[in-house]
Amino acid sequence: MKNIEPSSWRLLLRLLIFLIVLVSGLLVAIVFSVIFPELYADKFQALQVKAGWPMKKQDQKPANRSNPRVSSSILPVDSLQDELILYGKDLIANTSKYLGPKGSVRQISNGMNCQNCHLEAGTKIMGNNYLAVYSTYPKFRARSAGTETIIKRISDCFERSLNGRKPDSASKEMKAMVSYMKWVGKDVQKGKTPEGSGLNKLAYLDRAADPKTGRILYKEKCAVCHGAKGEGIMQPDQKSFVYPPLWGSRSYNDGAGLYRNSSFAGFVKDNMPFGANYQNQILTDEQAWDLAAFVNSQPRPHKDQALDWKNISQKPIDFPFGPYSDAYTENQHKYGPFKPIAATRINK
Repeated sequence: MKNIEPSSWRLLLRLLIFLIVLVSGLLVAIVFSVIFPELYADKFQALQVKAGWPMKKQDQKPANRSNPRVSSSILPVDSLQDELILYGKDLIANTSKYLGPKGSVRQISNGMNCQNCHLEAGTKIMGNNYLAVYSTYPKFRARSAGTETIIKRISDCFERSLNGRKPDSASKEMKAMVSYMKWVGKDVQKGKTPEGSGLNKLAYLDRAADPKTGRILYKEKCAVCHGAKGEGIMQPDQKSFVYPPLWGSRSYNDGAGLYRNSSFAGFVKDNMPFGANYQNQILTDEQAWDLAAFVNSQPRPHKDQALDWKNISQKPIDFPFGPYSDAYTENQHKYGPFKPIAATRINK
């Protein structure tokens, strides 16, 4: 040891320091990858895509359970069309920022974001996603008794779920949202509805859904995020919601899709409370129906729907407003039991 030159000691010391820094960095990366797996998975996938590497089978999502996501690290921004897609995603995720009561572009909606109903900017499996939206329009819709475009569909969401006014069909914002939905569904063939898209519809109960039971469930499982009075939780800037209101003046109106209890029940079964998904459902079917009954029994804005469902025989079983082509009451059409109504329609 005495014969080792000072320069050699310095070299060994530098090598030791380098090894310590390298090991520390690896440990930090491992810890972060465990805590934030989505972050690192996306970055690695982006590198794979950029390099053109084939993905291993275990890294690939099943085709019928695809979960597309738009990420600036994956989507190249080298054209005006790419920028429009990214703007469309931002509009879906942060609608209120641009088009809410204090919106920077226009003030035409209630402060909720599109992704409050279409989770993860419309990409979450069984989270009311947009996977099959672009491929199905234009299409005939019985509610309006006419063929609708995707622009009409988006406009309906603004007038119903966002309780506001429809955007200008020729505006940059409308074009951006359409471009984003087209990009999300780019691999879906016309007329096809992949498994995992849209919403799940639960089986009808043998009884009516119970708002009183739903009230107890709401307090236990929902109020911490959506407020004791369904008012939601606002962002610090008071421009949008962290968690959206489920009733009251700033929630969806009674013309929205989620005002139908079958839609609301399917939505919460696969996505609520916090931490639930279609593979990890926390609520039972009965709990989901009862929660829907409670939430949709609370006060909210009204939309004139006099021009909807010109053919009343085509109204959904759980559409809560008459007149109907059968003798069942509005109350039963809203809360059930629905099996007798369904049997009547089958027998006609």
